[in-house]
Amino acid sequence: MKLRIQHIFLLSAFFVISTTLISFRYKKSNTFSNNRELIDNIFEAVDNVKTLRFDLQCNERIKGRMTHYESKVKLQVSPRKLYLSLRGPEVLWIQGQNNGNALVNPGAFPYMNLNLDPYGALMRKDQHHTIHEMGFQYLADVLKDGMKRVGDKLDKYFVVVGEEKLNGRNCLKLAITFPDFAWTSYTVKKGENLTSIARKLRVSEYMVLMNNSKISWYNDVKEGQSIQVPNAYGKLTILLIDKEYLLPVSNKIFDDKGLYETYEYHNLEVNTIILPEEFTKGYKEYNF
Repeated sequence: MKLRIQHIFLLSAFFVISTTLISFRYKKSNTFSNNRELIDNIFEAVDNVKTLRFDLQCNERIKGRMTHYESKVKLQVSPRKLYLSLRGPEVLWIQGQNNGNALVNPGAFPYMNLNLDPYGALMRKDQHHTIHEMGFQYLADVLKDGMKRVGDKLDKYFVVVGEEKLNGRNCLKLAITFPDFAWTSYTVKKGENLTSIARKLRVSEYMVLMNNSKISWYNDVKEGQSIQVPNAYGKLTILLIDKEYLLPVSNKIFDDKGLYETYEYHNLEVNTIILPEEFTKGYKEYNF
């Protein structure tokens, strides 16, 4: 059984418990004195997100071929709760519950709910990310790392190259280049696996897995082993930044082989109320 449980980079979102709509702060003028000011406002917008509803369209390069996924997502941040529907399979994950496992309705044989580890083989096979990277925070962390890498040359590598519409909404088009993208050797330290290494280096663990043919899975490394890792998340990143929300509603990442992954957020709702029962398996619209 293969479960295609999809999520994006890119990104983290969050929940509001009160019944009032939380105001969403953004720079209303949509004008910025420089690229750093724009990026700082993106980080502020990500930090201000409490809840998200969206339809996610993703394309990921899996074993050399682009694979398309679509999902409907409800997400809150504190405590983190996630509901995910993939045209059949459903996933519910609640922070601090179910021993850290996700409740999964596979929508196919064996026609029964399963409790699965988000980092396990069934949920993670042929996926760039786990459900824990769903939302905008993960992408924001990658961007912050990119800013550190380029230092005082940010305006050279982070450039607004125009405007574009997505879902009929006006967006700024931000291109982030890292022409020195390359692979380098890394020595595995005690207690590390590919996921912890990738988190430390702010790179894609799936990319690392695919580029080390002798490694069969994320925990298939040992102390002292030399592996190849990229020196950045990507060679080129193109983001569409919604001019109202100041959130990256389209992400395209390229590596040294070409297009690596894309994520688009459609029907995005930011900081609207998500009822507590919508994060329970008995909710009337679910099939757990």
